[in-house]
Amino acid sequence: MSRDHEDGTVGKALAVLDQVAAFGQPVRFGEILAQSAFPKPTLYRFVQTLTNQGMLAYDPDRQTYSPGVRLVRLAHAAWAQSTLAPIARPHLDALSAEVGETVHLAQLDNAQVLYLEKRNAAQPVKMYSQAGKVGPAYCTGVGKVMLAYTEDAALDRIIAQQSFHEFTPKTLTTPETLMEELDAIVARGYGFDDEEHEPGIICIAVPILTEKGRPLGALSVTSTTARQSLKQMEKLAPMLQQTARDIAFDAANWHIRDEDS
Repeated sequence: MSRDHEDGTVGKALAVLDQVAAFGQPVRFGEILAQSAFPKPTLYRFVQTLTNQGMLAYDPDRQTYSPGVRLVRLAHAAWAQSTLAPIARPHLDALSAEVGETVHLAQLDNAQVLYLEKRNAAQPVKMYSQAGKVGPAYCTGVGKVMLAYTEDAALDRIIAQQSFHEFTPKTLTTPETLMEELDAIVARGYGFDDEEHEPGIICIAVPILTEKGRPLGALSVTSTTARQSLKQMEKLAPMLQQTARDIAFDAANWHIRDEDS
């Protein structure tokens, strides 16, 4: 049974909203229909309802749909109140200035990684990650360190949702190899991306944990094989771990608190 079926009409409408947003530009109804699993009358009803509610915006001149102002307001409120971003910013700025490489802050979004913040290196490198983008959890440093500290029941569900697409020859492509990697991460307290998502891109990552050891998010420093080796980047582990502890401390004194604490 699909998640959208379980969530009924609301889930289906949100799936349409996700679909429109994924185009990354204003889109005509026919383009939405071409990629939709819904029949035309059903899809049209959802699109009209979302437009009436301000979740989609319709341009009558171009006859296109795009994410609406109401959605932007909700996203801004969620970003400001429900993520680590506002808490972590000063810590990310300090870390970025110290290491001179790309710094990422991320959280898990269902079975994916959501990049919350990014600080570019002194000499920026083109890479996939950007604030607001989602990425795979099984082959990114931030994703793996969060999975490593996720409780077993949730971890099993998340791993079952991974695509295990082979992005590079170094990508972990089975649940078994991923689990071995997660055990190694817990043993040492940090993880790596060894060109597993993008060729030439490497990183060291640490989890941001609550007092009970649950992952609030993750922090990473990313570089290239042309500039660094994983062995060199490993020297940054103590600094990253201290930054992660500082962010977790500030979060505990804000409103992102561990359950039952």
